[in-house]
Amino acid sequence: MIDKMKVYRDTELSAKAMSVYLYLCDRAGRESKSCFPSIKTIGRDLKLSESSVKRSIRELLDRGHIEKEHRFRNNGGKSSNLYRIL
Repeated sequence: MIDKMKVYRDTELSAKAMSVYLYLCDRAGRESKSCFPSIKTIGRDLKLSESSVKRSIRELLDRGHIEKEHRFRNNGGKSSNLYRIL
């Protein structure tokens, strides 16, 4: 189970980063605690610019709330990143 409350205890986390974190938690699988929405999808769903989403993800990574893993297609092309809730 994902502990969403820990993000509320992080008083230095921005509101946008908190919003992105909660979005990722809602999209994550119960067992795997991971999901792979694109930056564009997150921005569209949360009504944030792609730059704001990227900054928020960087903030969540730096503060240890998530991990990011690059994913690639079979032909070597880049796919959306995998985000794992910690």
